Amino acid sequence: MPLALETDRDLQPLNSFGLPGHAAHFITCDSVAAVQEAVRLPEFAQASRRLVLGGGSNLVITGDFPGCVLAPRIAGFARTGETTDAWLVEVGAGELWHATVARLLDEQLPGLENLALIPGSVGAAPIQNIGAYGLELTSRFDSLQAVEISTGALRRFSRADCAFAYRDSVFKREAAGRFVIVSVTLALPKRWAPVDAYADLARGLAQRGVSQPSARDIFEVVVATRRAKLPDPAVLGNAGSFFKNPVVSAAAWLRLSAEHPEIVGYPQADGSVKLAAAWLIDRCGFKGQRRGAVGVHERQALVLVHHGGGRGSELLALAQEISGTVQRRFGVQLEPEPVVV
Repeated sequence: MPLALETDRDLQPLNSFGLPGHAAHFITCDSVAAVQEAVRLPEFAQASRRLVLGGGSNLVITGDFPGCVLAPRIAGFARTGETTDAWLVEVGAGELWHATVARLLDEQLPGLENLALIPGSVGAAPIQNIGAYGLELTSRFDSLQAVEISTGALRRFSRADCAFAYRDSVFKREAAGRFVIVSVTLALPKRWAPVDAYADLARGLAQRGVSQPSARDIFEVVVATRRAKLPDPAVLGNAGSFFKNPVVSAAAWLRLSAEHPEIVGYPQADGSVKLAAAWLIDRCGFKGQRRGAVGVHERQALVLVHHGGGRGSELLALAQEISGTVQRRFGVQLEPEPVVV
């Protein structure tokens, strides 16, 4: 398919919240060469605002987008080599993340099963270093390729280059808005071992009577757990977890745990403590609350939802109400995960 340039493209079906908005210009690219051509087009290169759109599962649209949206829809799945410890598989940025996890498992390449059912595309995964159930992408990552917007050059980023952190990478900091990721090379362990200590996962395995889980066991429990806790975006608009779990200092944790003995926290290697944002929000009474067309999911306080007919501004107002209440009650600042445009 040649590079496709559209005007006044409807973005509502392209974001998992189902929020309304149109893009002045919209470019679909199905190859690396198409991306390199697209970044040179005046509609993109000279646009007042630019957005690279993956699966739309980590996005809050606040209205019409006056610039240009570039959507890399690059397919591909190929074993490209190995290291001492891992098999390497290069996957196109446009492939769906969950389908990729399932395919790897079917091809006897376990290692990403904890990250099953995370929505979105493969190309978007490294941007926020996706993670769930005790595993982050960084531990299964080899490298990626990205087109530099200013030059059209193809560049390789190693794990070190990506500077991964909790829900963070160089692509949200120094490299934000400068590159279009076109492929990701995953590193699947040759000597697989289960990552099964996360409480919800361990509980689900125990309920099934599984004491020595296979990768397939973990995949099935993760899928079942996520489906039980999180709404399907096709039914109820959402972007999964809306806020990051905040990380506080050891001193702040001592204060918080003394004032709130039941608070949920997870000690980190550097002495800091990661707090459960869902617990903070729930204790502020937001679970199941609704503000017009938007609200907080009844089963998971970390998930904001769009019931239909609303706008991004309403969702952001709710998010600000929640973060402000948490700040006043606990002295903890919540940070949203989605990109706001």
